[in-house]
Amino acid sequence: MCGHTPGKVAGRQETVKAEMNGLTPGLDRSPPPRWMGGQGGQKEVRKMEAAVITAVGIDVSKSKSTVAVRRPGGEIVLRPFDVRHTNSDLKKLASTLKKLGGDIRIVMEHTSTYWRPIALTLKEAGFFVSIVNAMLIHDFSDNTIRKLKTDRADALKIANYALTFLDTLPPFNNEEETRLLLKMQSRANERITATATALRNGLIALADQIFPGVNIAFDPNTKNANGHEKWVDFFLRYWHKDCVCQYSMEAFTESYRGWCKRKNYKFRTDTAHQIYLLAQEGVATLPKCESTKMLITQACKSLNAVCEAKQSTQLEMQRLAAMLPEYEVVMQMEGAGPITGPALMAEIGDVRRFKNKKALVAFAGIDAPPFQSGAFESKSRHVSKRGSPHLRRTIFIVSNIILTRSNPENAVYCFMDKKRSEGKHYYVYTVAGSAKFLRVYYARVTEFLRSQPSPGAC
Repeated sequence: MCGHTPGKVAGRQETVKAEMNGLTPGLDRSPPPRWMGGQGGQKEVRKMEAAVITAVGIDVSKSKSTVAVRRPGGEIVLRPFDVRHTNSDLKKLASTLKKLGGDIRIVMEHTSTYWRPIALTLKEAGFFVSIVNAMLIHDFSDNTIRKLKTDRADALKIANYALTFLDTLPPFNNEEETRLLLKMQSRANERITATATALRNGLIALADQIFPGVNIAFDPNTKNANGHEKWVDFFLRYWHKDCVCQYSMEAFTESYRGWCKRKNYKFRTDTAHQIYLLAQEGVATLPKCESTKMLITQACKSLNAVCEAKQSTQLEMQRLAAMLPEYEVVMQMEGAGPITGPALMAEIGDVRRFKNKKALVAFAGIDAPPFQSGAFESKSRHVSKRGSPHLRRTIFIVSNIILTRSNPENAVYCFMDKKRSEGKHYYVYTVAGSAKFLRVYYARVTEFLRSQPSPGAC
């Protein structure tokens, strides 16, 4: 005989089962009272089940996501498992979560665009979905000093974050189709512009070895309907300085006149003479041969192809931006041009989602949060740079345009000019002007959209 009574053994077994489920016997779950019998009791049971809080943490990656389900008290309802971003797997996930019951809150990180398939599927299935900035999850302490970095550990951490901030989780509201496409086009325009700049710099470096100064003989803003720069098309035709030197000045002038007519560029005699003198005085370090011609031809055609893509992207941005209700208001603001105006609307989105003008400035990352500890309080602070880098880049370009125009009737320019007269650094008064421009933007656009239907604030 072991000396244990059957009652004690049964009691210990129940305790072990409760502890395996993450419960504390006698505290987390009490036996249902007798009055719960019958239809009234069943309704009370269903209400209690519906009130159970269930947090679903999803660690998103490119082709799959890791899902973990937790409840208060450290209970792990479903251990972390992987879900592929396919239609069948996402439907199975939605069906599995529906079987859990209770108040389900689904949280995932804003990881590039990889979160969109799973977020949209679960949102359409009727779940509460919240998309959280990845920096908030990263800085959240999971009450451990160990440095764990696995998809499963991250999924459990996100679920714990959902339980901690249950009442303040922002609901996911999908963007309007027009605004989403405009943002995609704006981001594409940034990448294309960066590529065009790199290719242009490479072509100029080649020109300095073959036809020095050919790029400065033309106005950089002279382009044709396809977005080609005039000097690039010229260099594609007269790819070496000897291609010009083989003519007399009069013969080259007539050849250049015919080229301008074929390419629909404006002809100027003084430009032809300037090019001819550059060819006569220039020193080429690469020979006039087929290999050099191939090098120049490939560089020019690559740049022209990128410029065509840039032109079509910017036209599409203007078309999409014109469909937004605030288009006319934004385009009337100084600094908002055919490119910067649509880019502003793309990166800011619906301005009604910001609770005040300070939130918009913080979203751009040009706010200076306080820094104080004990008796120390910093008087000179840096901008946070915690917001959208795309909006920050666009608003910086807008501020530079306002400075260039120097309109004394513009409130933003007057503000920056005042800071400049106080001896402030260039970046200081430019960032200050950028913040003021965003405050003006928020006031004007919000006032215009006040009577418009709101899709919901976030």
